[in-house]
This record gives sequence, structure tokens and C-alpha cells, in this order.
Amino acid sequence: MNARLFPCWLTSGALVFLLVFLLAGCGGGTATRSDEDQTFGPPDAVPKVEPKSKHGNMSSYVVMGRRYETKDSSKGYVERGQASWYGNKFHGRRTSSGEVYDMHQMTAAHKTLPLPSYVQVTNLENGRVAVVRVNDRGPFHGGRIIDLSYAAARKLGVVAAGTAKVEVRSIDPRDHGGLVKAPPPARLEHQQRAAGPFEDPVLAADDQLYLQVGAFDQLANAEELRQRLLAHVPEPVNIRPGAEAEVAPYKVRVGPLGSRAEAEAVSQRLASLGLAQGMVIGR
Repeated sequence: MNARLFPCWLTSGALVFLLVFLLAGCGGGTATRSDEDQTFGPPDAVPKVEPKSKHGNMSSYVVMGRRYETKDSSKGYVERGQASWYGNKFHGRRTSSGEVYDMHQMTAAHKTLPLPSYVQVTNLENGRVAVVRVNDRGPFHGGRIIDLSYAAARKLGVVAAGTAKVEVRSIDPRDHGGLVKAPPPARLEHQQRAAGPFEDPVLAADDQLYLQVGAFDQLANAEELRQRLLAHVPEPVNIRPGAEAEVAPYKVRVGPLGSRAEAEAVSQRLASLGLAQGMVIGR
């Protein structure tokens, strides 16, 4: 039996799996950690509207004496904390939602989000961003907030270290991909570069598209990624500062871009160069 399947079978006396839970989220599996490279793995999960899983969505459950209240909706969820990963040990076994765990897919485990849910995970240590589908429960170790599949961990650069400081932000599938296609901007590339690292709001219409490649809590880290991108892409790259209260207010973006097709082409080009693919967003 898969220890991560516990929510499907949880009863008042179900304590036999606790030792396994303690070990389950320890940065894991037996995948070779030295094989992490800069290819970032498979494409992001594509958010879509799905019904809740029949399993794993009970209103609450108890693990190691702690009760967890599950969420009815993921809307508005944002949290920062430690991420870990799990791999070979659970590959091919059932997840808490009843699905088979595939370590090569962009999935994750979370203690309270509805199953399934979609979230954007930003590695605050290197700026990499990935979209994953949450279909499992966990991690129950060391205060970690999300357990990534091997593929997601590799894409985010977490495999070697085992853990990383991340921001997890929910995605509403009804909004994802619903941006209006905009006409190409009138040769703003050189103007944007000359204006410096911060976006000039005069140059950006509300319906233009951007490829957000990273989000940081420190401006210096955002500028470092911006410089790396400028060395590899002809498109303008800017840093959009957010509200001070945001967890990672400095967002590194490529654009404005003329269409979603152009944004996706840039994303694939970044992936081929060993850089984060990013996420298509509006202004």
C-alpha cells in the first residue's frame, strides 16, 4: 500500500502508516540527485476545469496528531515556505486522489488544497517558475508546504538540494489562457531596453502579453535574471515591481509580446537555452 494514499482510507484507528509519513516527504525518492541539469523537464501542467476527485477531499483528516482542514476552493491561495520532492519510492503507486503517481509528470502533493488543483510554484532561490497539478496529499515533514514530483523538482532546480524556498500561488483554470490576443506592438524593443530594467507603463497597453520568467523578494536577484535573459533573447526584458506586501514583488518579464503564439515561441526558445520557460500573463 502507498503511504500517501491515506486520506482515502483514513479511520479513527488508522495509525499504521505514520512512520512512513514521517519519511515520505524528506526530499526524496531514489532518483539520482546528481542528474539535475538545466533542461527543466517536461512542459508545465495545463490548467483545465475538472471535478473534484472522489478520494482525498474529505473535509478534514488527522496525521500524527494534527488535524488538517481541507479547502473547498483554491481561489486566492498564496503561501511561501519550503518545498520538497518525491520520486522512485512512490512511482506507480496510488496518490490520495486515487490516480497513479507518475514521477515524470508535473504534479505535486499539498495538505489542504482541493484535489485536483493547479498552482504556480516559484523557486525564490533561483527564479524558476513551474505550473503543477496537485493530485496528492502531503508533505507531512518539517513544516514543508508542497511536495513536488521529480519532474517538477527538476524543472524548478530542487532535486540536488532536496528542498527550496518557494512561493505557491493558485491558478483558476477558468482564467488561465483566457487573455485576449493583442496586435503586435510598434517596434518597442529598442525603446524598452533604453528605458532601463523597469517597465514603462506608457509603453504597455492593458491587453498586451508578457512571459513572466521569475519572481523574487530581492531586486538584486531579479536584476541578475534579467541580465541573463538579455544575453539570450532579442525581446525586451523588464522588472515589474509589485506591492510591498507581496511575497515576491519583483517580477521578471519578457515583453510586451504581440500574441500568445509569440509568447509560447519565446517560452520554448528559453527552454532550449536552458532557461525557465515562464508563464504567459497579461499586464
